[in-house]
Formats: sequence, structure tokens, C-alpha cells
Amino acid sequence: MAPIPLQRDTVQRPGTTRAGHAHGPRLASRTSLPGIPLAPSAARRFVRAALAEWTGIGVPAAVGFSDRLADDAVTVTNELVTNAVVHAGTTVDLVLRLEEEGGEEPSAALVLEVTDHHPARPVSGDEPGAGPGPAGTRPGELPDPAEYGRGLQLVATLADSWGITYRTGLKTVWARLPVDDWSAPPAPPDGEALRRGLRAAEILAPTARRAERDDAVWDSRAAPAFLAEASDLLAGQLDEDLVAAIAGQLLVPRLADWCAIWLETEGGGPAAEPRLARVWHSDETGTEPLRAVLEREPLRLPAGVGSGPVSVPVPWPAHPVEENRKRDGEGREAAPAPPPHPGGRDGAALAFRITAGGRALGTVLVGREGVAQVPEAVASLIEDFVRRLGLAVGAARAYTRQATISRILQRGLLPSKVAEIPGVTSALVYEPSDDGVVGGDFYDIFPCPGDRWCFVLGDVQGSGPEAAVVTGLARPWLRLLSREGFGVGEVLDRLNRLLLDDAMEAAEAAALMVAAAGGQQLHDGTQSRFLSLLYGEVVPLPGGGVRCTVASAGHPLPLLLRPDGSVRPAAEPQVLLGVVEDVAYESQGFDLAPGDTLLCVTDGVTERRSGPLMFDDGDGLARVLAGCAGLPAEATAERIRRAVHEFAEQPPDDDVALLVLHAD
Repeated sequence: MAPIPLQRDTVQRPGTTRAGHAHGPRLASRTSLPGIPLAPSAARRFVRAALAEWTGIGVPAAVGFSDRLADDAVTVTNELVTNAVVHAGTTVDLVLRLEEEGGEEPSAALVLEVTDHHPARPVSGDEPGAGPGPAGTRPGELPDPAEYGRGLQLVATLADSWGITYRTGLKTVWARLPVDDWSAPPAPPDGEALRRGLRAAEILAPTARRAERDDAVWDSRAAPAFLAEASDLLAGQLDEDLVAAIAGQLLVPRLADWCAIWLETEGGGPAAEPRLARVWHSDETGTEPLRAVLEREPLRLPAGVGSGPVSVPVPWPAHPVEENRKRDGEGREAAPAPPPHPGGRDGAALAFRITAGGRALGTVLVGREGVAQVPEAVASLIEDFVRRLGLAVGAARAYTRQATISRILQRGLLPSKVAEIPGVTSALVYEPSDDGVVGGDFYDIFPCPGDRWCFVLGDVQGSGPEAAVVTGLARPWLRLLSREGFGVGEVLDRLNRLLLDDAMEAAEAAALMVAAAGGQQLHDGTQSRFLSLLYGEVVPLPGGGVRCTVASAGHPLPLLLRPDGSVRPAAEPQVLLGVVEDVAYESQGFDLAPGDTLLCVTDGVTERRSGPLMFDDGDGLARVLAGCAGLPAEATAERIRRAVHEFAEQPPDDDVALLVLHAD
């Protein structure tokens, strides 16, 4: 099997037509599905129903529908919708379109388009440890290769072509499947067929052909509109490869026939080779040959070149070489063989340096075929576009640096492994928000002397380096105080005083040092950092179950679930840590009998918003937990996690952390 194409590369097999560029009528059916686990099955039913309806109304191309085509379409739909639900978690828009192409060899194809509303998320999961994985896996845990990772292989194998289109706020993955054994009808359909076709009249439309490029349109109105569109699409993109992909689609074919974008390696020094991040050609069959030519030698501009256009030779011979000439069977010289790719004709090329903040970030090479030079107005417009591209690349790199610092801090703040409590099964869900800054939520489970096990779920006010430093101090302090034998309430008393004394000054100074090394800008260093905390200890009981003692300091209260489905709070609300000095924290004790479940969450769960509503309004969390009676810890944690995500269409904008303890 051929290797899976890169996530952000459009995939096209030679001799095919890309989705959206057919030359016949289009018949389309569309639907929207919520980003929930039931969406793939609903999508499968929708595709089968649409194909059956088209067959029933006598669509000409439907005579080529086969069981194999229907099965392939359902399989591709299932994989793409599942990918969108698992990795984006937003509403999914599904379009099934039938394209018919005329000509000497008529053909038809089914085109599937699956659109989600989270373009910052890639098509498949990021590297392990970068965030939450598929359902059923813990953060940082590699998914089972027997269950995940084969979706794109199936799409690449079954589809004639597939690819990805990025738009503002949207990401569309499309796949094209040819209709089997189809030929255009020899005569117009009879009157009965036309009457049946009236059902589809509202969704039949002629295909818009690609307009010829007209340089005269780049006047005082068109050029600013193009630059405004470019700024809107590039702004806010957090991945430099995604920025390069969008830039290629904007330049080709409106301003150029082909383009290539190299990006300098950050911190690589003058000897580092630039990376060919994107190659785009108006004729998709020419993209890979063009890439092969450009990869042989990266384009390097002289050091003194500014941001203006630089005329450079096209990167291939202007005419086919003699080796391309062939001889027929009688030894006579035949006509020249076609050039190896569409770029083999005469043309002109311009190079532009990508800069931001006085630093060179890369190079853009654009070319036009069949012309001696690129018009001056077009070159000036591309120069303005490249300036915006430089700002977008610079912003993406700044975000990447911030995210790298956050990941390093996050790894140091959380335990590499949580302890297992005898007689208790635990399940943990931790999903940091996807904002590139280290979160304020933290957790821990650890043993203590005296056959005790302690658990912690906390949330520092705010996020970023300041919150990270407080977390980095609070977690080891908690372990130290717990192992010294202090009771639950006493541990919170002492931790509260530690947060209010001179140690906070050290935390603020350390946060400023982190920020100076590349972190985000901080607020006034004298601002105190509040901490909400749920802390408890567990002691196994001789007859089964455990004795649990907990205290909540400004934290969402833990919920106790009995086997009969009843739910009650397991602690009393108390003031946040780090607010006032003279506080005496109290603890509450109870038995966790076999079959009982204790749920602990952060406010990323209870305050998850959908418009004006919050997830815990009207005891929403307790209602969901009541439906988990009889479930083991892992299943309970997964059901709560799924309910939190399904509460709103948009992904959570705060860290989501929850801990489930189930007495065996």
C-alpha cells in the first residue's frame, strides 16, 4: 500500500479531476450532525438514503451505482465523520454530491465533503502527549493501532482522489469516488423521467467553470479586497505549515500558475537548509513533478535582498530536452514527447523574501507559464501579500514557542504516574484547553505513611507561567504536609499560610523569569494567586470499602454516587486558598462502600457554557452522574467527559479535569 499523504497536502491521482472542477450538472444532498459518537452511524444512513433516492428518481448516473460503490461511499463517510468528531468535536456538515462530466469519455463521480468548525485541529491526532486522544485513551497514551490510524489509509485506497480545503473557521475534507460503468444517455430522458426529476430540481445547478485570469481586475477595488481576504484567512492560524498551505491556495491560480514556499528553520543558523513547506500548481498533476525539481536545490536569495520581487529563472528547462524525443518502429524521429510536467513551457518567475520584525523567515517563489514577465501590478500585489504572510508566519512561530514552553511546564507540574489505591479503582481525565498556554488545573494521587492514600484536584486562578509556578509549589507542599501526618483540614490550613507568605514573592519572581525566556506578558507581579483545591485521604477498611475524608476550599464539591443512583455532595463549601489568613478549614468523613463512586471535577466541567447556560445549572452534573450507577470508574469518567463535550458545539475553552474513585 502506498504511504499515506501528508495531512495538509491535497492528494490527487494523475488523470483525475479535483472535486469542485467537474463540467457537468451536480446533484447534492447535505445535512448537519452534532459532534457526538452517534454522528458516524447517522452519516452512514444518510449516504445510503441519498443514493437510494437518486436511484429512485431516475438520475442518469445512478445506473452506474453498484453495491461496491455504495459500500465504499459509506466506508469513506464513516472514516471522515469519525475523524471530525474525535479530533474536532464540533458540528459536522456532510455534503454528498454527484458530478457528471461530458466529453468524448463521459464519466460521473460521487464527491463527499465533511466539514468541521475547528480548523486549528489537524485531520488526525497530533503527536502523543500533545492533548486528549480518542475516546477511551488517557492523555499522552498512544491509541491502539488496531483501532485508530487506519482511516486515512482507507480513504486513500478507496477514493479516486481526496484532499483538504481550509477556509475561515472551517476545515473540509473531501473525497471523490468514480461511478462504475457509466456512460452518458444517448438521448434526452423521456417525459416521465423529466417529471420524476422535478423532485431534484432545486438542487440541480450548472458547474461554474474556472474563469480565465484577468490581470485588469487588480484595480483599486479588487486588490484591497484580495488582501483583506488574505489577512482574514491568515490571521489567527497557529501552525506555520497551515499558513503556507492557505497562502498557496490564495496565490494559485488567481495570481500565478504555480508557487513554492520555503520556510527557514527557526534557530538553525545561516548554514541550515530552508524547508520546502508548500508546493502548489494550478494543474494538480504538475504539483509533484514541480516539487521534485524544487527539492533538488532550495532557492536562496542574496543576503542584501529586501522584500521586493526578484526575477529568477524558472527552475526547469524552457524546452523539452533531446532525450524526450523518441523514434517510431521504422527508425524515423517522432514528434517530441510531451514535457515531463505542465511547467515545461516558457515562463517567468519571481521570488520574494518572507520577513517579520526584521528577520528573514523564508522565501516565496511564484511563476507564470507562457509569459515573458509578470505584470508589475501583479508583482506589487504579491509583494503586499507576502508581507501579510510574513506576519502570519511570525505569529505562528511565536505561538509555537509559547506552546513549547507550556508543554514543558505542564509535564513538570503533573505526576508521571498516579498511585493505585487498594480496594479502589480510579479513573482520571485531564484535557488542557487548546490555547497554547499552560493550564492551572492539576491532580495527584500518592501514598502516605500509616496505610493512607491522598488525592488532590486543584485549579490555580488564571493560566500561564504565574499559575504554573503556583502549581509547582502547591503540589510538592501538599505531598510534604500529608506525609508529615497532618490531618486533611490542617494540611489546607498550612498550605493557605504558605500561599500568603513570602514564598509567593519567590513564585512571582520565578514567573517573571519564565516570561523573560519567551513566555506571555504578565500582569502586575504583586497580584495574588488564588487556589481552589479539593483534598482528601483514603484509608482501606478491614471489611471492604474505604474511609474517605475530604475538604473543599473554593472548589466544586465532590459528588457521592450510591448503587441505587442517589447522588449527594460529599463536602461543605469553604473559602479559596490564598485569600484570607485566619481560616480554619474543616473536613468531612464518610465511608465509600463497595459499589459507591466519588466524582471530583474542576470548574472546567461545572462551568462549561452553552450560550447563557452552564453544564451544572439545575444540578446537571449530578443528573449525569446518577445515570452512571453500576458503571466502573473508567466508564463513568468517559460518560462524564462525553457529556461535557456534547453540552456545546464549540470545544471547551477551559481545562477539563475529573477524578473518579470507585470502591470495589
